[in-house]
Amino acid sequence: MSARVGWPDVAKGVCIILVVLWHVVTKHAVGMPGAGAVTDVWATVNAQLLPLRMPLFFLISGMFAGRAVLAADGSWRRRAGRLLAVYVIWVLIQTAVLALTPDFDTARATNGWELLAQLTISPTNLWYLLALAAYLAVARLTRDVPTAAVLTVAFAVSAVAAAGLIPDLGNLWQVAQNLFFFLAGVRLRDAVERFASASGPVRLLALGALYVALAAVVGVLGMRQWPGVWPVLAIVAVALGVTACALVDRSAAPLARPLRWIGRRTLPIYVLHMIPLALIDAGVRAAGWRPNPVVEAVGPVVITAAVVGICLALHALLVRSGLGMLFDPLLLVDRVRSLRLPSSGRREPDSPRSHS
Repeated sequence: MSARVGWPDVAKGVCIILVVLWHVVTKHAVGMPGAGAVTDVWATVNAQLLPLRMPLFFLISGMFAGRAVLAADGSWRRRAGRLLAVYVIWVLIQTAVLALTPDFDTARATNGWELLAQLTISPTNLWYLLALAAYLAVARLTRDVPTAAVLTVAFAVSAVAAAGLIPDLGNLWQVAQNLFFFLAGVRLRDAVERFASASGPVRLLALGALYVALAAVVGVLGMRQWPGVWPVLAIVAVALGVTACALVDRSAAPLARPLRWIGRRTLPIYVLHMIPLALIDAGVRAAGWRPNPVVEAVGPVVITAAVVGICLALHALLVRSGLGMLFDPLLLVDRVRSLRLPSSGRREPDSPRSHS
């Protein structure tokens, strides 16, 4: 995207907050002793947002990745390599840290074979990174295939995954399920931007009503795993999300500014958030706290805000401490290369780089 418009960053900010909120509710609030009807409402609301969160996230990721996919310089490989390296680093870090919180409800490796599986065929809660790397490769390999053919096949893959026909290997089914939206972002960027620029309150209300009606029908009739139902529902949800984020960006500056700011910092929040959440959960359980309806109502919001704040603060601290390569391992590769003389492979004694 040549001139960076604001609504995609608003959308990314909304999505990462919803991802954290989802984990706060499902991995902390639902399992708390004494959790009642209010927590059940939180869980239900979060479940209705499933067709929005990651599909919208991947649509925006595809829009931003379009140039790398088409570039002749192989920049897509660098981007994919960075994502894979970040995935490996943070799976290892999570495995070590989450061993301190064995009662926290999330997948963690307990032996070498499980760790190997999580690094390959059984993605952890960090599966988004692995998916993006795979999607970049798919987008690159199919760049010369007509858009209609690519998106038709990707839709079919999404439908198969959503129908539960892919083996339940961690989050592998989610990787397959969301490919369509990334490729739609790559292929239909201009159309999505035109759709966003033409968004208005009437469209927002219409799409909102349509989504609520479809979600209700799907839920009542138990159609979630019917072939093709989930991708269609997700397409409506994504259209609703794009419309809402475009309107917020244009008409609600006090809300849009912080969302854009967060949306440009989604990676550290994503890779870090499970760790402070697990520690908060362990602390609450150790204190023996039992939620009342008021705490159940506001707790997920407060904890989500706290986790996001902690992640951003930790990221800033780690970067200032010279550990920015935890979030971009290729920085270390570039630094090593900058210290080497291409012709001899040795550092040049009097060159400025030798003192960098």
